[in-house]
Amino acid sequence: MEKIWAPWRMQYILADKKDGCIFCDKVQEGEDRKNYILFRDRLGFIIMNIFPYNNGHLMIAPYRHAASLEDLTSEELLQIMTLTKKSLSCLQQAMKAEGYNIGMNIGAVAGAGIADHLHLHIVPRWSGDTNFMPVLADTKVLPQHLDTTYDLLKPLFR
Repeated sequence: MEKIWAPWRMQYILADKKDGCIFCDKVQEGEDRKNYILFRDRLGFIIMNIFPYNNGHLMIAPYRHAASLEDLTSEELLQIMTLTKKSLSCLQQAMKAEGYNIGMNIGAVAGAGIADHLHLHIVPRWSGDTNFMPVLADTKVLPQHLDTTYDLLKPLFR
């Protein structure tokens, strides 16, 4: 079995957890640029991950606070998939990824950092996007600042 190490994620894992839900809180603040919200639709939204595995790491969530797919309506499920399709199109235009990891961690034991608000991850991938730095130096090199990535993607979501 191959192991994939991501030690740079410890900053997120060990950070103090605030009360409330980041998805509910960020979307209600109305400060989309500050919160890296790229797109809002009727039942869900697209937000950048501020602790990304790679540049362009996006998350898609319903507005409604729900923990599992079974808790969503058919319309909400369709919205999540429609926003996923839109995200892939925009990411491909802007970043020319060679592949994508798309998935959900449902439940804390499955790795969900925010287990009570379902969200889908999209991580762009490129050949050679992992190297020795995370393993040997406990450092992940992200070649683009979050603000730059936001500015690159935001016009494509309009």
